[in-house]
Amino acid sequence: MSETPSAAPARAWMRLPSGAHLDLIDPAPQAWTDRDLAIRLSRTTRWGGESRGPLPLSVAQHSLLVLALRRRDAAQPLSADEALLELLHDAEEGFLGFDCIAPLKARLGEPLRTVSQRLMQAVVERYALPPWTADGHRLHKRADVAAAAAEAVHCVGWSREEVREILGIDAPVAEEDPLAVDYGEAPWSVWPPPLAAQRFLDALEELLRRRAAGAGQGAAGAARPQSTRGLSLGGTRPGAA
Repeated sequence: MSETPSAAPARAWMRLPSGAHLDLIDPAPQAWTDRDLAIRLSRTTRWGGESRGPLPLSVAQHSLLVLALRRRDAAQPLSADEALLELLHDAEEGFLGFDCIAPLKARLGEPLRTVSQRLMQAVVERYALPPWTADGHRLHKRADVAAAAAEAVHCVGWSREEVREILGIDAPVAEEDPLAVDYGEAPWSVWPPPLAAQRFLDALEELLRRRAAGAGQGAAGAARPQSTRGLSLGGTRPGAA
């Protein structure tokens, strides 16, 4: 009597823009390229995809906004490691494919937290991120909350009263957009995904070069991080090599 074949294990990996596969349950730190991460974050939306304009705000643009706010308010220039912590603070969301809004995140509970934490740990290992210091994390949270308040009003359409009373965010709503200053854009404009991806990738590669240069001064022959410099993201198709 023949045995019934066992069912194949459920697929838990995703195809990335480079064609590589990332196991979402047991993610390998070297499974993606920097370009993969930039593209995925540019296609992952904040605020459940809601927007007052034709484009939703991406996690890639949010990450650059938080970094810009930290740099603006810092007493001294951020180190490459400090800036990488800011830029990559939501990196796992690019692989999850969504930035879960707070009310739903609370309902989904431990399974979502476990998957998110494993993905973030892979990011930490891939980019050799140091642990947050207590002061660094406090300043990060202040910038992250300030970014959320400004995004809610300027990009999504919440009123200032709703930001305080419904969202529970008591940070002042900034009028000046530091990204508009950095990139010469209209204040609080939402970038299309290819532009957000390229700007995120440029920032990531610059910080990795800065860190490698600093390490090279202290230790001869320090390994250089992977780079995808020179690869254009405009018009990149999912699954393209």
